[in-house]
Amino acid sequence: MHLAIIVCAYTLDRWGDIVAGLGEARRQLSASRHTGEVVLVVDHCPELYERARGTFAGDDVRILENTRRRGLSGARNSGITGVAADVYVFLDDDAVPEPEWLAALVAPFGDPAVIITGGAATPRWPGGDRPSMLPAAVGDRGEFDWVVGCTYAGQPRTLSPVRNVMGCSMAMRAAVFSSAGLFGEDLGRVGTVPYGCEETELCIRAASAPGSRILFEPRSMVRHRVTPQRTTWSYLWHRCYAEGVSKAAVAVRTTQRAALSAETTYTTHVLPRGVVRELLAVPRRGRHAAAGAGAIMSGLFVTMVGYLVGRLAIRSTHNLRGNS
Repeated sequence: MHLAIIVCAYTLDRWGDIVAGLGEARRQLSASRHTGEVVLVVDHCPELYERARGTFAGDDVRILENTRRRGLSGARNSGITGVAADVYVFLDDDAVPEPEWLAALVAPFGDPAVIITGGAATPRWPGGDRPSMLPAAVGDRGEFDWVVGCTYAGQPRTLSPVRNVMGCSMAMRAAVFSSAGLFGEDLGRVGTVPYGCEETELCIRAASAPGSRILFEPRSMVRHRVTPQRTTWSYLWHRCYAEGVSKAAVAVRTTQRAALSAETTYTTHVLPRGVVRELLAVPRRGRHAAAGAGAIMSGLFVTMVGYLVGRLAIRSTHNLRGNS
């Protein structure tokens, strides 16, 4: 199997993580039984492009520029169209793989029905401690760890079928893009603007093929850096609002049932248990437990507001087009 491991980057601020991630990806690829290459796609940042070319000159890392629309989706699409592979592996520029990351992520492709796999991500907190504005972790996962791009409570603990994978660590057969198309470039993150769901939308499109399987493999692990800016209440609410808006866009492009199928179980089962757990822990953990319960309730509310605003905005746009 020929692999292309694609890292998309847009800023020099993550240079240390970029170098570490590329280095570990190269090591694991060379130690695997697969052929392939490691690719860095630079998203409209000339300074980063020049430093990468100078640093990796002569190394087995291909440096590409995003020639498409600015943003993560455009950068990924530039990598897909710029490099030939049987399976495309995507790694965030602020995530560093654990030792068995690649082997576990691509092993399920031995089943021809598997078209997409996704791995787990554990946070690297600034200072090492979980911030007080997030619910406590159950084991190694909290209910709102998705806000910082990490695996969250409610996701499977063993290899399991899922609706969609998380973008920081995932792999897709080339056939996905030939049949379902590329990432939607009007969706997803641009720089630090925390919109997303382009992976969700593509997974829903790809899964329409009869017999196709999308799997989550928690043994494939990366450590995802969390910056101090992402440990504030304002970021929590901003990210939740953006998630709601993004889910509204996915619902329009697919169906509301498909776009919210996983979220229904999450909001009716996982989050209520988290609120109860945090409230019961108030006598023991005090304001931190109260803050955790508040984060769940306020985050859910803000996400719902974002979803409603997104649906209204899309409907208004459609009405304007219909009247023009």
